[in-house]
Amino acid sequence: MKPSVIFFGNGPLADFTLEVLRPAVNLLFHAKTKEDLATVKAIKQDHPDAHGVLASFGVMIKQDVLDLFEPEGILNIHPSLLPKYRGASPIESAILAGDSDFSVSVMKLVLACDAGPIYYQTTLKNLPLDKTEIYKNLAHTGATWLRDHLDNLPTPQPQDDSQATFTQKLDKSMSFLTPDKDSADTTLRKIVAYQGFPKPKYTLYGHDVIILSAHLATTPPEASKTLSIKCADGQFVVIDRLQPLSRKPMDARSFLNGLR
Repeated sequence: MKPSVIFFGNGPLADFTLEVLRPAVNLLFHAKTKEDLATVKAIKQDHPDAHGVLASFGVMIKQDVLDLFEPEGILNIHPSLLPKYRGASPIESAILAGDSDFSVSVMKLVLACDAGPIYYQTTLKNLPLDKTEIYKNLAHTGATWLRDHLDNLPTPQPQDDSQATFTQKLDKSMSFLTPDKDSADTTLRKIVAYQGFPKPKYTLYGHDVIILSAHLATTPPEASKTLSIKCADGQFVVIDRLQPLSRKPMDARSFLNGLR
């Protein structure tokens, strides 16, 4: 018999988690909003054996709901090697910090931010610098472990709070790139980290654009053939795809042809 699950989550981490869990569990309910928590209470009372699984919910869950899932708690898939990168933007913060390895933890949800004891952790090395791929790999890894251990969980181990680091919530004020102050590597990492939100923006030939993908130049690019940004370290980021505001996405060549 498939284990029953009440799922909490929104966004790509939740979507990729469900790709693994949905075929393997009896999904009783998918909570997406604060208002859904009342339904969660009712379903949990009718299904006392149901597990709670969370991936990027974005809503504070109060103690009365947490208590319903004791003793194992709501199982939170958090994409970092906790206690590092607690908070709202662990993947983005790791990208911006220059990390090439990315981690995922499965922890017991508590009221304090990402401070609960750890059921499982692992690190994936040398993932591509692609935000969607990082989300997918970490979500699939955490969800696969949960799928295989949901009915036989180990004893969770406490975190060392003295080693905790915290991430900030991304906001629109971060959107515009500052390559005159940043290296090419930092500029590229901002382009990757800000995909989806807050969207990396830059002004090219008088046009404000969202940069959708880019890469580091291995040699100085030819201005007539490529669309590139010179950065503070003298290196270049070459733009592959972009979206002028209020227009459809396009490749760099199409943008240059439009200017001509």
